[in-house]
Amino acid sequence: MNNQKILITVVFLLLTGATAGLILHANAHQRLGDPGVRTQPLPGTRNLKVLLPEQLPGYSAEVTTQANMVVTALPDDTSFGRCVYTAPDGFQTCANAVLMGTDRSSIHKPQVCLTGQGWKIDDSAQVEKIHMQQPVPYDLPVMHLTATLNTEAGGQARVFRGVYVYWFVDGSKLTAEHWQRMWWMAKDMLLTGVLDRFSYIAYFSVCAPGQEDETFERMRKVIVESVPKFQLVPRMGAPGAKS
Repeated sequence: MNNQKILITVVFLLLTGATAGLILHANAHQRLGDPGVRTQPLPGTRNLKVLLPEQLPGYSAEVTTQANMVVTALPDDTSFGRCVYTAPDGFQTCANAVLMGTDRSSIHKPQVCLTGQGWKIDDSAQVEKIHMQQPVPYDLPVMHLTATLNTEAGGQARVFRGVYVYWFVDGSKLTAEHWQRMWWMAKDMLLTGVLDRFSYIAYFSVCAPGQEDETFERMRKVIVESVPKFQLVPRMGAPGAKS
């Protein structure tokens, strides 16, 4: 029995050492992968600007900056893109892109962003597929969730609903699942030494209770129109998105 315990301990230590060795080797030979979004350099910095479309049929577009609390909370080489699209009837959706640099902590679970702003997320998160036609026909996997914000104005309680749609994309693949992104990053880092440079893409709209389905449908149309203008995956001539 004692011999068996010793053998188990030795095997555990060997596996631990081998894993640590692989991680150290990968870190020493780390190469940052390609982004899956269009960017341009920001002069004087090592950061990039994610080029969200500034023109969208049927909408006015306003490019805005990230909140200072978001920028300061993330690693220095995190890059951003943010644009608010407004229809003539007042409907709005905010497109947001966070592009990681050499620090994978640039991207965390998206739910953290909402709850930090006072939204309560419903138990309704589900993966959906939005059919895209450009640059090639494919189904874009997105996480679709709703949230509630309770506020008070003028002594009266008000309730707002938020519709949140997000996914992750790097230079060759995309997913709506946080765990899938983490698995790809770990696998590619160990096997190739490449740190997948993921972007977290999100669209967010606020509506009145009961209008969630209609709001998601309008957001879907904005996504179909805007995403091909800045997302590079899948690429023209490729067999399709790896998802």
